[in-house]
Amino acid sequence: MGDVANSSVEFHPKPRQQREAPHAGGFGCTLAELRSLMELRGAEALQKVQETYGDVGGLCRRLKTSPTEGDLLPADGVLIQGNDLKIDESSLTGESDHVRKSADKDPMLLSGTHVMEGSGRMVVTAVGVNSQTGIIFTLLGAGGEEEKKEKKGKQQDGAMESSQTKAKKQDGAVAMEMQPLKSAEGGETEEREKKKANVPKKEKSVLQGKLTKLAVQIGKAGLVMSAVTVIILALYFVIETFVVEGRAWLAECTPVYVQYFVKFFIIGVTVLVVAVPEGLPLAVTISLAYSVKKMMRDNNLVRHLDACETMGNATAICSDKTGTLTTNRMTVVQSYLGDTHYKEVPAPSALTPKILDLLVHAISINSAYTTKILPPEKEGALPRQVGNKTECALLGFVLDLKQDFQPVREQIPEDKLYKVYTFNSVRKSMSTVIRMPDSGFRLFSKGASEILLKKCTNILNSNGELRSFRPRDRDDMVQKIIEPMACDGLRTICIAYRDFSAAQEPDWDNENEVVGDLTCIAVVGIEDPVRPEVPEAIRKCQRAGITVRMVTGDNINTARAIAAKCGIIQPGEDFLCLEGKEFNRRIRNEKGEIEQERLDKVWPKLRVLARSSPTDKHTLVKGIIDSNTGEQRQVVAVTGDGTNDGPALKKADVGFAMGIAGTDVAKEASDIILTDDNFTSIVKAVMWGRNVYDSISKFLQFQLTVNVVAVIVAFTGACITQDSPLKAVQMLWVNLIMDTFASLALATEPPTESLLLRKPYGRDKPLISRTMMKNILGHAAYQLTTIFTLLFVGELFFDIDSGRNAPLHSPPSEHYTIIFNTFVMMQLFNEINARKIHGERNVFHGIFGNPIFCTIVLGTFVIQIVIVQFGGKPFSCSPLSTEQWLWCLFVGVGELVWGQVIATIPTSQLKCLKEAGHGPGKDEMTDEELAEGEEEIDHAERELRRGQILWFRGLNRIQTQIRVVKAFRSSLYEGLEKPESKTSIHNFMATPEFLINDYTHNIPLIDDTDVDENEERLRAPPPPSPNQNNNAIDSGVYLTTRGTKSATSSVFSSRPGSPLHSVETSL
Repeated sequence: MGDVANSSVEFHPKPRQQREAPHAGGFGCTLAELRSLMELRGAEALQKVQETYGDVGGLCRRLKTSPTEGDLLPADGVLIQGNDLKIDESSLTGESDHVRKSADKDPMLLSGTHVMEGSGRMVVTAVGVNSQTGIIFTLLGAGGEEEKKEKKGKQQDGAMESSQTKAKKQDGAVAMEMQPLKSAEGGETEEREKKKANVPKKEKSVLQGKLTKLAVQIGKAGLVMSAVTVIILALYFVIETFVVEGRAWLAECTPVYVQYFVKFFIIGVTVLVVAVPEGLPLAVTISLAYSVKKMMRDNNLVRHLDACETMGNATAICSDKTGTLTTNRMTVVQSYLGDTHYKEVPAPSALTPKILDLLVHAISINSAYTTKILPPEKEGALPRQVGNKTECALLGFVLDLKQDFQPVREQIPEDKLYKVYTFNSVRKSMSTVIRMPDSGFRLFSKGASEILLKKCTNILNSNGELRSFRPRDRDDMVQKIIEPMACDGLRTICIAYRDFSAAQEPDWDNENEVVGDLTCIAVVGIEDPVRPEVPEAIRKCQRAGITVRMVTGDNINTARAIAAKCGIIQPGEDFLCLEGKEFNRRIRNEKGEIEQERLDKVWPKLRVLARSSPTDKHTLVKGIIDSNTGEQRQVVAVTGDGTNDGPALKKADVGFAMGIAGTDVAKEASDIILTDDNFTSIVKAVMWGRNVYDSISKFLQFQLTVNVVAVIVAFTGACITQDSPLKAVQMLWVNLIMDTFASLALATEPPTESLLLRKPYGRDKPLISRTMMKNILGHAAYQLTTIFTLLFVGELFFDIDSGRNAPLHSPPSEHYTIIFNTFVMMQLFNEINARKIHGERNVFHGIFGNPIFCTIVLGTFVIQIVIVQFGGKPFSCSPLSTEQWLWCLFVGVGELVWGQVIATIPTSQLKCLKEAGHGPGKDEMTDEELAEGEEEIDHAERELRRGQILWFRGLNRIQTQIRVVKAFRSSLYEGLEKPESKTSIHNFMATPEFLINDYTHNIPLIDDTDVDENEERLRAPPPPSPNQNNNAIDSGVYLTTRGTKSATSSVFSSRPGSPLHSVETSL
């Protein structure tokens, strides 16, 4: 037992011998019983205590505990005696309201919560990793080191698994833990293997996977083309020179021949350099880095770079309510003053001076003087609320009425208050008495409207005069004012007063008589209001194909009302609003295990999850991610601010933590921190994420067009004219344009609202769509036609010397310079076309919004002029005339016109076009690329199937060897007792750790790994495997349990120290 007081912290640990026994031996209760008890709240908890232990005293007698004191509770426990005890559970539930605790109503106290008021005595029921805070940190993976230390000692001869190990295993989605038999020699190796296996594998982001695969494919194609180019050039030269012309290889001519071969090799390398998209990683890095920098201005602090891109594929957002969708500031939003129902804060001029003065005095005086509203810490922020949230809302109402509470408090300081009836759960009201100047008294009272209105006999009308308030009027008011407010999710509070003359001073100790015959001043409705920009942001998310779900610790009615105001739920829709208890009932089977099939029936329609525990949020997120119901895997983003949100933030694809209200644990577990705690910043993150994806696609569309043209021109030109029309240095300049400069220009395009008008691409969407493929091939056809026309008939058109079949060291020709210049001009104008990838016609839309793009295009054009006019021999360029320059520009501008022609052709008609750049399939994934989610399970199952044949082969071989050993053994050990070996294969297969558990998403709330239970399970025959695909287990191993005396069952019982035992151990 322990004392809880709002003063100091002191913790006396239990004696060592008691702590070591986790069940009835020295502790009185099993860990599982206590864990299940601490999951309950309120009346349920009380009922469970009464059913199991008789009363709280009975529980105390069962638990032998020592005293604890403190305002931060270090352990879970049950309150056995309390005085006005109030607990701040925001670190666990995320809700800022203080929770009143009492032994007869809600006795459950949780670790990590703070005692705000009162005092009490509690009995400790769970500490460390078994407490609620411990469970959260276990899900975050913080308990790893302790587990390893415990496991070393405990796992020597058996298969004992602690609850935290199980939680970690299931959270990491490790499908199974195959535990080899320990030998003295193999112990260290096994520890090393286990450490290696426990290292989480880093999953490649969707974009990385697609780009890696595409880059490898393009690289291979480029390598083949370059090799073929070199081979054709070399063969053509050899056949032409030594066969057709019949020349002999002369020693003095060798240097010339070598120069030709070097030239061919350089052309081949140039083709390879142009073909390999080395600018692709640069484009991705630039795009992500640029986006991250810009997102900081949109209040998104990105901690993990790939989270930015992942957010573009998000299909679901699980958002917290308090502080994210709402302002986390209780506010008066409706009021009933002077016979008028105001849906907004009324103007001070609309109220009579008497009502206004009474209201200001009633609120200012009849509130704790420690409750105040202070100026904001930062410019532009909201004023700070200090003290009781409800009283802060009322004081805020005074300020909204352009009045001030401070002068009133200075006029009547706290020590001059005549009598104060503090708020408690029985009276549900607070009253303060002051002495008036005429020696009379005035009582101000505020409290729950349904209670205080019953004590009112008068009400102030619109002129500030008293009007009688009969029961019929009260019923009318409840129906027309109170109920509509409650339907909107508002908490209603009545403010009233009563005057006493000096002659009729009452008995102040008789509170019921004093707080009666009141005059109602006002009824106000307070709530934590929805941020004004949130409904529009949620509409944008829904339009963009993203489902928003609210997960909150608040009650179901408030949650539903807020969800309706935000637009998360809409009338006429088929949706679910569940409490945590009902959610768990629906997704768990009779054994209390979570089943993915049950979860898949719930989450698609679920929009609001109220009264949820940290584990519920984690379970929901993990269930949505692991689900296979849709066409593609869901990409889930989660928002959270408290320690309780840590596990869900870590499990989600993208975790958003609150920068202002968020705890350090939440920030550490997150990928992006919202510096303004605002939901609209998440929408900005979605825009930037989609923009990254589109920027890469724009760059690919541009680069692949250049790749196709440059490779084909170099290859064809080399084969026909024995020389590439584009020289090596020119190709490298083109490569610089299309790789470095283009990635910088196209990867820095700012996002637009139009990005939110389409659905998420998903994990299987190819990088290069059919529209992009149409653009790539269409523009490549235009450019190839132009270049080949210039190559073969260009000298006739411009009336210049032909550059074809020029000698080895001939000076640069105008002919080939025109081809090079035209090629670069076409790329420059095609770069403008590449800005649009969805078939839009206006390629110039928003071009001046990206100064980097304009600078790069103009800069490239200027450098091209310098290279052509003054490059000379190094660039193989000859200066061009103005007329020739204009022709080159004309052909380049033709790219824009041709782009409009291509846009006219409907993509749906071009069935022959294929998409490219799909994500890597599961079968193609390497070990390093495997995600820690469902792919890992598939991998484990696949490995198991591969090992089936070896497994059966090994079993048959062992059986044969054992029959031989048995012949010797029967005579050697005749008459001796043969105890069952704990290291036998039969027992090893029967232990729960070896069974492949399909329900990897189960986060156990109840510790089912006690010693007693484990021993029973070791003795019992193994249950059927839940994984029907693993025939090795279902049909192979379990066959040994059938029949009374099969060969293997007799084989698998041996004595330690026997020859057979050493055979088994060496396995």
